[in-house]
Amino acid sequence: MTTHYKDSHTFLLKDKHLGAFIKNFGPLWFRRKHTTEPFQALCESVIYQQLSGKAAGTILKRFTALFPDKKFPTPEDVLKIKTEMLRTAGLSGQKASYLKDLALKFKDGTINPKLFSKMTDQEIIAHVVAVKGIGEWTAQMFMMFTLNRPDILPTGDLGIQKGFQKLFGLRAKPSPAQMERLSRPWAGHRTLACMYLWRYMDEEVTQKQISKKPSI
Repeated sequence: MTTHYKDSHTFLLKDKHLGAFIKNFGPLWFRRKHTTEPFQALCESVIYQQLSGKAAGTILKRFTALFPDKKFPTPEDVLKIKTEMLRTAGLSGQKASYLKDLALKFKDGTINPKLFSKMTDQEIIAHVVAVKGIGEWTAQMFMMFTLNRPDILPTGDLGIQKGFQKLFGLRAKPSPAQMERLSRPWAGHRTLACMYLWRYMDEEVTQKQISKKPSI
């Protein structure tokens, strides 16, 4: 857990809505190591779109295997390789074109990771969604897991919407404006708050599965 996550954890423990769950659940530990390399992270995001984790993981391995001398290809490598070769890894023609566009925008400076540290969250979103196939949700996940931005609130994420609905006892899933308002007490720490909301909903699903099992 990074320093700002530790600070957020300490802060959120005191929250009247989320604090009790955080205390019972304990600190978050991440199973999958997220890369800190922006190009790699965004490539992986494109590959994982609309696929199960297992299927996407297989395609990712096949994709990286196309570049045997590299741990991960550079934008130049992706631009040089033929689309037909990308398709052999299991990528659709559309996703192959997204990866090509991503590589081009890194190479021509449309996306410049060196500027990220000086940019606001909204500026980074605008920067990243210039790539075909990358929308606001993907940009927000990128900021949460790669750039470690501490105050990201992905209001379009269904799990987060359901988490707000259950945590605050709402009759319906909240609007983005309502989520912004309800999350004001978490300002500066909303990335970790959302990570706990995902776990909060996971716990609910697990409990429902257990309750449905017949007694022996």
